[in-house]
Amino acid sequence: MKTTAKNIITLFFLFSSLTLLSQTQEQVQMANNPLARANAVGLQDYYAPKLYGLDGQIANTFMIRPVMVTSRLVIRATIPVVTAPCLKGDPKSGLSDINIFGTYVWYLPKSTTDIGFGPAFSFPTATDSILGAGKYQLGAAFILVQPLSKNVMIGSLITWQTSVFSANEAAKARPSTSELNFQPFSVFQIGSGFTLKSTAVWTFDFTNGHYIIPIGFGVGKVLVSGGAIISMGLEPQFTLLHNGMGQPGFQLFAGLNIQVPAKPHKAPEK
Repeated sequence: MKTTAKNIITLFFLFSSLTLLSQTQEQVQMANNPLARANAVGLQDYYAPKLYGLDGQIANTFMIRPVMVTSRLVIRATIPVVTAPCLKGDPKSGLSDINIFGTYVWYLPKSTTDIGFGPAFSFPTATDSILGAGKYQLGAAFILVQPLSKNVMIGSLITWQTSVFSANEAAKARPSTSELNFQPFSVFQIGSGFTLKSTAVWTFDFTNGHYIIPIGFGVGKVLVSGGAIISMGLEPQFTLLHNGMGQPGFQLFAGLNIQVPAKPHKAPEK
């Protein structure tokens, strides 16, 4: 998994060095907007070389994230491949639980604010019990996007899920789940398709009382090739507050996303 992060970082510098079609401010905003009207596929990697309470252990999460839009509906799936530490023995690697959410987008009249809200589902697809919850989970997703100017955009993505029933008899003995993820984000365009950004995810595990609150400082680059918008980002993320063994003290996020804008949907006048 460490190799995956290195590969994405290599692609970042490779694509950043290329001179493709010039990008507009609107295209840069679209590339960083989770409610953008664009079908997409993203590759994201979180590498954690330091874990609290687990000396010498690492963790890694590599995610494939396809996005499909239709009318006002934005559907995103997350297919995670995880390396997780073990208290005894070597780390475990494999597929974790697949998550899907769908949000209906509201365009507020006479406002630049966009809001998305809808259901979220997680399925017990993990290839090892340590890599997943063993539960079918149901919850909700809420997304808010607010451009402050042509160069600045802020927002948040919030998901909450709780277990509804177990995958099998063995999983019934495992604890129920209730987890909230809060991702405040800010993006500042600095010219030539480059951005400064902060996108770290805060996680609250209500079942076990664990939480982690990191902050990130990263750089992104947006390129345009034909009808596709390509965005890349690198972001070191530092933990400010945490509770619970195995929480990362530091993470390196690397991401690559390719969008193809969908046919325009006429939104209400703002």
